[in-house]
Amino acid sequence: MKISAVIVEDSRLARNELKELIKNYPDIELLGEAENVDQGFELITKERPQLLFLDINMPEKDGFQLLEMLDEVPLTVFTTAFDEYAIKSFEYNALDYLLKPVSEKRFAMALEKVKLKLNSISDPNTNGQKLSEGSQIFIKDGEACWLVKIGDISHFEIVGNYTRVFFDDKKPLLYKSLNQIEEKLPEQSFFRANRQQIVNTNFIVNVVPWFNGKLKLEMGNGEEIEVSRRQSYIFKDKMSL
Repeated sequence: MKISAVIVEDSRLARNELKELIKNYPDIELLGEAENVDQGFELITKERPQLLFLDINMPEKDGFQLLEMLDEVPLTVFTTAFDEYAIKSFEYNALDYLLKPVSEKRFAMALEKVKLKLNSISDPNTNGQKLSEGSQIFIKDGEACWLVKIGDISHFEIVGNYTRVFFDDKKPLLYKSLNQIEEKLPEQSFFRANRQQIVNTNFIVNVVPWFNGKLKLEMGNGEEIEVSRRQSYIFKDKMSL
């Protein structure tokens, strides 16, 4: 399995060192490199790599800001000369944290983590605009940060100009409209229940007939979601044999 990767690093020397390490791994396909966050954002948005080697301390914007700009976040291995960022990097769910200069042994260990992670994700590399259930999105709510797999989200709900995301026992807010989110979700597993909510059908444990031809969905996390009358007909058709 080829692993597509990009490097975002402001130091040319550090980029060259990473490229030399990557040459020893024919299963890694380097799609490109960038020397700052804005270039990195354009590169990642265009190429949609599975793996990102990311420097933290860069001029103007840092590596953490790049992750916050992305709709879909690749598996991320931070590369930095400063160990002071280690704790914060894992708040961003980084897969690994490499101190420069990066040794061959330490690089090999990081790649082993990458391969194990990719093997645990179904269809990690989405080639179109739609996300897959295995795709990850970055969510920052206040000081808390998460990298969340789409398939682990039970439902989305409008809250003013924000959208609340439900996964595990968390309910952070995402500064995107529900319509923006719906455009990217995999249609086979996500359904627009009403104007305010989108549900992951994999989390539905019971469907209850409701008033005026409507349905009520009981979710695995205890939430109950009412489906509008129009969407109830569509839901029945979609979920029927």
